[in-house]
Amino acid sequence: MEFDVIVVGAGAIGGSIAYELSSRGLNVCRVGETGRTDSASMAAGAMNGCFGEVTSGLLASDHGRLKLTMDLQARDLWPTWAERLADESGIYTSLFTAIGTHVVLNSAGMDEVDTVNYETIERSLQEYGEPFETVDPRTLEWLAPDHLVRPLRGLFIPNEHSVNSHLLLEKLDAALLANNGTLINKNASRVLAEGGVVTGVELLGGEVLLGKKVVVAAGVRSLDLLSELDTVVNKIPPLFSGYGVSILVKLPDGMELPKSVIRTPNRAFACGLHCVPRGDGVLYLGATNILSERPKRHALISDVQFLLDCAVDQLNLDLHSAEIISIQVGNRPISADGFPLIGECGVQGLWLVTGTYRDGLHQSPLLAAYIADCMTDFNSTGLDLSTFSPMRAPLTGLAREMTVSETVKQMFATGYEYRWDVKPYWLPILDKGLSSNYQQLIDELHPSFTPPPELVAFSYLYESMRVKLTQYYKEWS
Repeated sequence: MEFDVIVVGAGAIGGSIAYELSSRGLNVCRVGETGRTDSASMAAGAMNGCFGEVTSGLLASDHGRLKLTMDLQARDLWPTWAERLADESGIYTSLFTAIGTHVVLNSAGMDEVDTVNYETIERSLQEYGEPFETVDPRTLEWLAPDHLVRPLRGLFIPNEHSVNSHLLLEKLDAALLANNGTLINKNASRVLAEGGVVTGVELLGGEVLLGKKVVVAAGVRSLDLLSELDTVVNKIPPLFSGYGVSILVKLPDGMELPKSVIRTPNRAFACGLHCVPRGDGVLYLGATNILSERPKRHALISDVQFLLDCAVDQLNLDLHSAEIISIQVGNRPISADGFPLIGECGVQGLWLVTGTYRDGLHQSPLLAAYIADCMTDFNSTGLDLSTFSPMRAPLTGLAREMTVSETVKQMFATGYEYRWDVKPYWLPILDKGLSSNYQQLIDELHPSFTPPPELVAFSYLYESMRVKLTQYYKEWS
């Protein structure tokens, strides 16, 4: 059998694209293990957040503002999307687990990072005319943090909720099958092409599936499937893993779940501490974000310890009595310039949808509609995402002259959250040393192309990251 479209990827994006295409009458096959070990979607808190995710760095470029536009448009799709999935899958358990989002600014961090990002969220809400309410965090009954990291300011965003990511993936699979789609519970090993035209995919084990079009939405491993298409891959921003740990806990008897998402502002090297109710006394705690040389399958003790310490100290001291149900590991795909890879890429019929970093699950209904529109000559989204075309020179986010100082500030903020005990006279020495090292790194990589702060910090540690960046920059020099 030759399928109209083969979608490679078992996460929220791949599942959503496969379902959307099948609902439009195409013969669709989705490839990917349904166990979804170490996928970003399985470990996600699944916050439908737009403004709660905003940082000053995001709004520093037109590309970042386009991502916010996508977040806003995706958020508005979720109520109808949830209804469609319930009707198509026959699973009527509500996807939504929290109503609204509380953003709190606490003293665990750094004024130049955390306060700036909190005020950026507040200012963005005002500029976009989005409903929100300023709250005294002392009135949030569920919060009971250590006094050393007490919340200072807070706001409530009533239109930003959360969904159960595990249930979402279950519904997507069922909805695809209900639309006569095909599920292959195996991972792909490579994309096949002849004469500049895609022909299908090969599965692990050697089985071949034929397809007129192929969509690769396999997260951080997406480019590995194109490894034999050198002329294509070399001109695509390489992908790196934003390895993250989240934890599901069962609250102790007598302790109720919060009604809303509760979170702190994002940082470059973190996702903001957050807790998300999952129902039946289960609370999601997340999440770390550390760039890794390669995807990780298991959590490091240091990251589990850090996340639990932050949750107990910054959210509620009574969490020390909660029971750990599971420790989840996910690998977020972050591209060399920090922006998504969306569109057809160098081989006729081959599409790529990845590099979404923190936004993939939230944007999945929108990305599904966008890709389906492109393949069916329809335009339901009104979006032009050509700027995120995969085969591209590096996009500029933060200005080059600001990158070093921003990277140093983000590193310092992480240190403060770890409660480092650095004496004042050491701070200018550390600042000068880090700034010098990062500036040298940037200058050696390329005279004008500049990676985002996350990649500056971690490519300084890992030579393999520097090699990938250098090879990619060379293609566009």
